[in-house]
Amino acid sequence: MVFPAVSRSLRLAPLAGALLMLAACSSGGGTKPGTATPQANQLYAQLDQASKGYETALAQARAGNTQASQQTLTTALDQLKNASAHCPSTPGCDPQRFFSVFDRLLRLKDGNFDLGDDMGASMGDDLPEGSDAGKTGAASLPEAQRSVTLLRGQQLSQLIAMNGPVKAALEMWLTQWRGNLMDAYVNYQFLRYQMWPEYQKQDLPEALLFGILAKESGGKVHAVSRSGAAGPLQFMYATGLRFGLNTEDGFDSRFDPAESARANAEYMDEQLKAFNNNLELTLAAYNGGEGRMRRLVGDNTSVSLYDPTIYNQLSQETRDYVPSVLAAAWLFLHPESYNLRFPHVDGAQGSIVLKRPASLTELTVCLGSAAGMQDGWFRTLRNLNPRLDPQVSQPTGVRIMVPKVLEKPYEARCTNGPWPILANDLHTAVIPVVPPSPPPPPASSSRSSSSSRTRNYTVKRGDTLTSIVSKVSCSSVQEVSEMNDLKHHQIKPGQVLKLPTCR
Repeated sequence: MVFPAVSRSLRLAPLAGALLMLAACSSGGGTKPGTATPQANQLYAQLDQASKGYETALAQARAGNTQASQQTLTTALDQLKNASAHCPSTPGCDPQRFFSVFDRLLRLKDGNFDLGDDMGASMGDDLPEGSDAGKTGAASLPEAQRSVTLLRGQQLSQLIAMNGPVKAALEMWLTQWRGNLMDAYVNYQFLRYQMWPEYQKQDLPEALLFGILAKESGGKVHAVSRSGAAGPLQFMYATGLRFGLNTEDGFDSRFDPAESARANAEYMDEQLKAFNNNLELTLAAYNGGEGRMRRLVGDNTSVSLYDPTIYNQLSQETRDYVPSVLAAAWLFLHPESYNLRFPHVDGAQGSIVLKRPASLTELTVCLGSAAGMQDGWFRTLRNLNPRLDPQVSQPTGVRIMVPKVLEKPYEARCTNGPWPILANDLHTAVIPVVPPSPPPPPASSSRSSSSSRTRNYTVKRGDTLTSIVSKVSCSSVQEVSEMNDLKHHQIKPGQVLKLPTCR
């Protein structure tokens, strides 16, 4: 089921509010950095105290003292919010110090305590204790935090440099690409049960999988790029073959979500080892080719992707790709910190056994907006059944993979009654067939036949090719131009042209 998450005042909401204050702070204050006034120093002292209080709250949470942790956290965040609010009107206050503290606290929070992984993570008041329903982002994941946020023993957030390119990508995901991000998130939740276990096997963070999926295909299993990359994670054919993605019974397994995730996880594991766990170089290799990246990097695998000796030699596509993936992964972990709320999606897998013949398109029509899916279920049904042609009717008894929330709606809507009849009527509608036009005769034969019946014409001053052709009722500007090998239909006085002779 897909529905907007229910919101209420939560434990980490004050820090999200502090971020809004910081946004206002960035446009205020006219004093140059480094010339702090006593009032600004007082705000900085509050900032330091709030930061220490936040760290204490984390330590208390890890020790299992949730109540004390929450009290300490509330006090620390109130201090941070209050100091942030006064920065714009305080001479000498440097807003960048507040942004830096916020960024550091966000990184400390990542995966280290269980007060809700997202700032302001929403949870319905009527949900049972311990329920994951209603949570968004990483807070909704049933796996251990370590599986979500660690990469080779390091916090994923520590591997994502919050630099200019990543910040610019964050803005794109939150503005122009926001719809794509939401679609990718919903698509992924239904594919998650097939794809995430393959990343778990390689001990890779789920946020990374989502970041790649969001950038590569948006979770559209049958996506194919202009360069021939295919599937939800966009494997090139040769690379796919190297990792066991081949064609079986006419089906390209690059389109199989589980197989594609397995191959991607194996690729990432291989390249992380080759690049000494440098995530940015590994992603650049996935997009631009590992051979090229190894030639650029050489033995210095600790080099930053943004080092001019590397960055300046990358294609624009790769320079955009790496921060876009990292930004999507970051938002997957911390949506509320950026005023983003992913919808709750019940992506649990289920299946139906057809009680009457139907295609995926017919099922989409009769299911309508069941379980709150306002955009319909076509994309999800295609993603979960990649081997089926959505237009081909499947016989009674065939098992179709569907989200579990659709099992009951199928029984209610698609086995009897008007909806399956309507769906079939639309699906079997007959479209008139227009016979193809006969191909035009080859230019050479047309030209040779015309040349056998020609006369000469000497171009006079003031003539144009159009005026000359108008005197010949059976020809055209294009034909005369081709007969005389004219460039851009240009002629000049005194030039002798061949013109067709009409019968």
